[in-house]
Amino acid sequence: MKRRKTISLVAGTLLLFFTVFPARGNAGVHVSVGINLPVYRFAAPPPLVVIPGAYAYFIPDIGVDIFFYHDYWYRPYEGRWYRARNYNGPWGYVAPGSVPGFFLNLPPNYRRVPPGHAHIPYGQFKKNWRRWERERYWDRHDDHGRHREGHDRRGR
Repeated sequence: MKRRKTISLVAGTLLLFFTVFPARGNAGVHVSVGINLPVYRFAAPPPLVVIPGAYAYFIPDIGVDIFFYHDYWYRPYEGRWYRARNYNGPWGYVAPGSVPGFFLNLPPNYRRVPPGHAHIPYGQFKKNWRRWERERYWDRHDDHGRHREGHDRRGR
C-alpha cells in the first residue's frame, strides 16, 4: 500500500512538473541519412558557364564543383557524386553508373574561364536551358552567345 502511494506521488509530481514547465525546443524535422556533404549556400541564384562540347554547365568562382545537366544539379565530393533538383540541394547520393560519363572525363582546366567569357545569369539560364538543348544552341553559338562562322541566324 505504501509503495502504491509512493508511485502515485512520483507520477503525479512528474505530471505536474511537465505540465507547468513544458519542454522548449525548435519545431522542425531533421533527417540525416549519412551524407556528410558540406553545405554550400548561395545568397543569390548563381550565374553559370557552359562547358564546351556538352550541354552541361558549371557554377564559376566558388570553391566547390557544382554542375547542371539535364534538369539535375551534380556535385562530386570525396570520390562520390551527389544529385539535387536545386543548386542549394538537398543532395542525394548517385550510384557510379548513374553519373553522366562526361563528368568523369572533364578536362583539367574546364574551370578556367577566359577573360570576358560569358557568365549566364541564372534567370536567363533557367528560362532557356531546355530550348537551348532541344535546338542545339551551343552547336551554333560560341560561349559568348555569338553565332559561329558558317551558320546563319537559323543555325544552318
